[in-house]
Amino acid sequence: PDHAIIDGLPVPDLRCPSTAVIHGDARSLSVAAASVVAKVTRDQWMAELDRAHPEYGFKRHKGYGTAAHIQALLKYGASSQHRRSFRPVRDIENIRQRLQRRPASITSRQVCSHVVGS
Repeated sequence: PDHAIIDGLPVPDLRCPSTAVIHGDARSLSVAAASVVAKVTRDQWMAELDRAHPEYGFKRHKGYGTAAHIQALLKYGASSQHRRSFRPVRDIENIRQRLQRRPASITSRQVCSHVVGS
């Protein structure tokens, strides 16, 4: 595209010029329509991921950091589809590495409460 209108915050490293518009979906019908298409596309992708990795429950939480998603990350670790740049995923991976090196004195429920609460 010649120019992208982003609904929300700027997207770094976009391959075309862009303008970020907070609440863009409320200001522009084309941005609102694009938001609907993006949501439907994301939901379909999450259903596909759920079929490939049912242990994470992607179809239920749609990739959001719910308590159930955090519990699955603690139990199974991050899949190849998880964004390691997302702080909760990065934090859980660090916690899992530390727990593998030594016995843990805290429960996964305590860790989940900490990650979800942060």
